Amino acid sequence: MTEPRTNGLKTEVTAALPAALELYLRLHSAPELSGAERRTAASVAAALRDRGCEVTEGVGGHGVVGVLGDGTGPNVLLRAELDALPVREETGLPYASRTDGVMHACGHDAHLAAAVGAMDVLARVRERWRGTVTMVAQPAEETLTGAEALLADGLYERFGTPDTVLAQHLAPFPAARVAHAETVLAAARTLRVVLHGSGGHSADPAGAANPVEAAAAVVTGLRAAVGADAVAAVGVLHAGTAANVVPDRATLEVSVRAGTAAAAERAAGAVRELACAQAARLLPGHPPEVEVTARSEPTVNDPRWLAAVRQAHATALGPAAVLPWRTSMATEDFPRYTAGGAIPAVYWMLGCVGREEWRRARAEAPGREFTVLPPNHSPRFAPAAVPTLRTGITAMAGAALACLTGVSEL
Repeated sequence: MTEPRTNGLKTEVTAALPAALELYLRLHSAPELSGAERRTAASVAAALRDRGCEVTEGVGGHGVVGVLGDGTGPNVLLRAELDALPVREETGLPYASRTDGVMHACGHDAHLAAAVGAMDVLARVRERWRGTVTMVAQPAEETLTGAEALLADGLYERFGTPDTVLAQHLAPFPAARVAHAETVLAAARTLRVVLHGSGGHSADPAGAANPVEAAAAVVTGLRAAVGADAVAAVGVLHAGTAANVVPDRATLEVSVRAGTAAAAERAAGAVRELACAQAARLLPGHPPEVEVTARSEPTVNDPRWLAAVRQAHATALGPAAVLPWRTSMATEDFPRYTAGGAIPAVYWMLGCVGREEWRRARAEAPGREFTVLPPNHSPRFAPAAVPTLRTGITAMAGAALACLTGVSEL
């Protein structure tokens, strides 16, 4: 494989950065939940049109597809996400969310702005590559349903099957750094568990089959049930309407994660068995309902293209900026774009912590900085906007150029 041609991006990235920053600030202040990303999609579509892309809206819901190129040669897909989280922001930033109870607490706003910025850079260096770059702004990643919806709406049939798929994700390590691994993220299963009881009066709790007691037993038994090769957490638990009424049902939403799809399936089965066992013990005659509502597979990189992208990042950012990554129990629906592994993909992590914040964390907890920094999904998650976007634009544009100029050698 030839050396990826990613030198000389600094001028183009500097030119693209102001508009990308403006887009980021606007998106961050106006977040929208999964499936409701209408304004966010419109903003991204307008930004892509401004950069010379042919844009299609309303793909797979609020999805946006922007195409740059002539339709010949390699086809590289850049993916970013539109949706925010049901989190009330507590960052105190001047551009904090103006939507009560909704926040870009995972970094999707930065992913979008960096991907649009990368399209800007690629348009500026159009003479250096041939082929097609397709940016996909995906809805509903947080519910693990958006990628499937886009593909079901004919993403590849309408815009071409890509030769390579690229994505990046913010994480709380120093900005101006990226991190790589062959397996980046875990597999996951989301389960909805409904425990049924008989209900009754709180004056006579012994006379009612109380599903809250069974729910508590499920929550406290999860860790032992899924075993050491998986993690599980209850993110939602609903039951009851009044203190003096024993409810007749309790609903839990459980997320299980593991490093492999097989381990995730085993963990999901263990949750089902646990719910059934606790219902049989505490709610006799009232079998539970257990449904898998979402699933994702491990995010595994193609080793050949991973090497090419890592080299591109080392060339564009400097070797010291490229770090190793340990597989995270976070999860994604990104693997759906690979068609079961038939399409090579590269996914990397993008640092977002400012220099001073990292120094403070290091001083407070040397070697354990991650324990004191606000993580993704925290109401205090506050990326350092300028260095994060500068690195994200450079990393995405450099990776795309590596794929566009090196595909013929694979």
